[in-house]
Amino acid sequence: MSLDPVETNPDHYKVVFENDRVRVLRYTDSPGVRTTPHEHPDSVMVTLTGFRRRLYSGDTQRDVELPAGMTGWLPAQEHAGENIGDTQTEVIFVELKDGDAGPRDPGALGPQ
Repeated sequence: MSLDPVETNPDHYKVVFENDRVRVLRYTDSPGVRTTPHEHPDSVMVTLTGFRRRLYSGDTQRDVELPAGMTGWLPAQEHAGENIGDTQTEVIFVELKDGDAGPRDPGALGPQ
């Protein structure tokens, strides 16, 4: 079973650019929407709107509140997310395709 977010949550994740080095995704959702589990490789995340989310990974959950215009590192991880705020979420993910990337950090949840 694929955990590619474009396949697991196609209503929310769209590929907007791809080449042999990166894949760029645009993510959108509305308050109350929850995604199914999916994976992200090492990525750069750019928030287009401010939002509040609850992230789930196994028995762990983490609430995050991010402002519009934030750029940050997202280490490789598997999670599901829920929009727990009252605004739409809009984010750009620049996924790295570098074959030298390290293994997924099982303790990573959300942006750093």
